Amino acid sequence: MSEKHFHEQVSFSQSYLVPFLQQQIPDFERQKVLEVGCAEAGFLHVLAARGMEAVGVELSPDRVRLAKAQSPRLDVRVGDVTDPHLAEKIQQIFDLIVIREVIEHVADRDALFVNLRALLADRGRVYITFPPRFSAFAGHQQMGRSLLRRLPYVHLWPGWLLRPAGRLLQEHDYLIEEVLRNYRIGLSVHGFEKYCRRYGFVFLRRDLFLIRPIYRQRFGWSPKKIPSLPVVREFLAAGCECLLQKNALP
Repeated sequence: MSEKHFHEQVSFSQSYLVPFLQQQIPDFERQKVLEVGCAEAGFLHVLAARGMEAVGVELSPDRVRLAKAQSPRLDVRVGDVTDPHLAEKIQQIFDLIVIREVIEHVADRDALFVNLRALLADRGRVYITFPPRFSAFAGHQQMGRSLLRRLPYVHLWPGWLLRPAGRLLQEHDYLIEEVLRNYRIGLSVHGFEKYCRRYGFVFLRRDLFLIRPIYRQRFGWSPKKIPSLPVVREFLAAGCECLLQKNALP
């Protein structure tokens, strides 16, 4: 499964992510890049093949070992994005930080944004994606084994209803608890905007997707965007994709 994830990351990086960043950042090839939550580091593998300088930080030691097994020369380290000493440990400053499908799992987002500022060069950029808290599969129930994996919005169910429903469908107890936790600490688009304002990040680009770009690779579906309408966007956007720039604190 880990090898499958690595190859999916490589393919998505080659077909979508790198071309997108090249279009948005004219000097992309000269950027010094940090990926936070790099998993098996398929994206970093693609950057390294282009001769770019890149570092990865991943919370899971197992995934770091797998990343290094796939690409032994990569600079991938075990680290926590909320660690108050993270910048001291890395001892580098980056032009671009990439953080995909990670922020929704981070409870202490103030610590995350403090580290983003500490690790970024002046007017450096952050590319970030996440599923809004109230979107159909923000609970990550699709990782389950039962019918539950196909049901949208189940993370919005209260625990007293979801737990017995999970048992009835013979779903893993740990998956049910993970779904409930993902809703509890999830991040709305509105909430994300507030963090950006608080920590001096401005939007260079923001897109909301009903059908996310990764779905082309997984299901053969063409990406489809939706307008940023308050409230509506929180429930209909399956993914939020942003390019931010670090400015002076307000």
